[in-house]
Amino acid sequence: MHTKTKGYLLGALAAATYGMSPLFTLPLYHQGMHPNSVLFFRYLFALPIVGVMMLARGRTFRIERQQILPLALMGLIMALSSLALFESFNHMAAGIACTILFVYPIIVAILMALFFRERLSARTALCIVLALIGIGMLYKGHDGEALSLTGTLLALCSALAYAIYIVGVNRPAFKQIPTLTVTFYVLLFGLLLFLYRLDFGRTIQTPDAWYYWGNLFALAIFPTAISLLCTTTAIQLIGATPTAILGALEPLTALFFGVLIFHERLTVHDGVGIGLIIIAVTLVIAGNELAAHLVRFRKMFPINLHNTEKS
Repeated sequence: MHTKTKGYLLGALAAATYGMSPLFTLPLYHQGMHPNSVLFFRYLFALPIVGVMMLARGRTFRIERQQILPLALMGLIMALSSLALFESFNHMAAGIACTILFVYPIIVAILMALFFRERLSARTALCIVLALIGIGMLYKGHDGEALSLTGTLLALCSALAYAIYIVGVNRPAFKQIPTLTVTFYVLLFGLLLFLYRLDFGRTIQTPDAWYYWGNLFALAIFPTAISLLCTTTAIQLIGATPTAILGALEPLTALFFGVLIFHERLTVHDGVGIGLIIIAVTLVIAGNELAAHLVRFRKMFPINLHNTEKS
């Protein structure tokens, strides 16, 4: 297989596997589990995966005392982003929630312009308008029935928190820490938040049937380990920008499983709104220096684009 073809396929697989989160999450909700318990187990099972990757690459678990607070803050922000998204699944179609989350690159561009004086181009401004129109079309609905305001706000809060996380972990304070080490402690501190919200384990919920444990393990494997390995290889073969653009498959995968498996309703009106959001985000990634930031710390599992062997 041609090198670039392999890179594009792996980039698509990386995005698609991350978009599988609702596939494993919604059945757990249907049998009574709450987002705090689901995310607790997701973070818990993900920690040893990252730990093994760190050991395999010879990375250290040691961090400096002054790095603890920034890492704890990033862990809190990531956990809040995860919680807001998973809570939104209880109020609206998961595929639509994941599509709204996908506006985070545009929010990153806005934050960089507001706080770090990066130029907000006319292209980005147009993309912001397109994304807002797309969200408006999703919210209004074709038949006049609006989406849940709570669900929409939760998905937007998740996107905002994740954008803040991306901007934060790309600051100089984290440049000297291997990216897998950053990820390990972000997960660890995020896990502590869910442990606190579960009254230190006293209110934790576990699956009623043994086979639902497979869903919890799958959340740690597919949107984590497989996505990480495929993203790393794709970056090496085709670069950061094409890999970031292929991230559009994340909401599309969530929509696919939502409609096919969970019978979520998707109208032509919704499709136009989703299309506008994906076009807007893709243009922002292609037209700005955001790709390295967006893919380096892709969701919970980061990749160092400038020096992949450091990860």
